[in-house]
Amino acid sequence: MKTIKPTNRRNFLLAAGLGGAGVAAAAVATRGVQAREKLAEAAKQPSGYRSTEHIEKYYKTTKV
Repeated sequence: MKTIKPTNRRNFLLAAGLGGAGVAAAAVATRGVQAREKLAEAAKQPSGYRSTEHIEKYYKTTKV
């Protein structure tokens, strides 16, 4: 008959620490994917100067 070695505190803490590190690594990995998706969306939208109606009205008021 095999004797089963009881889990001691050191092994339990080691396993808990490794499990926590794995969860943290998974969270960071998914956050990186989400950040890349947001950057891709932002790159699709135009940025910079845009001539809109209220800007055209302002230009008309500055003419002398």
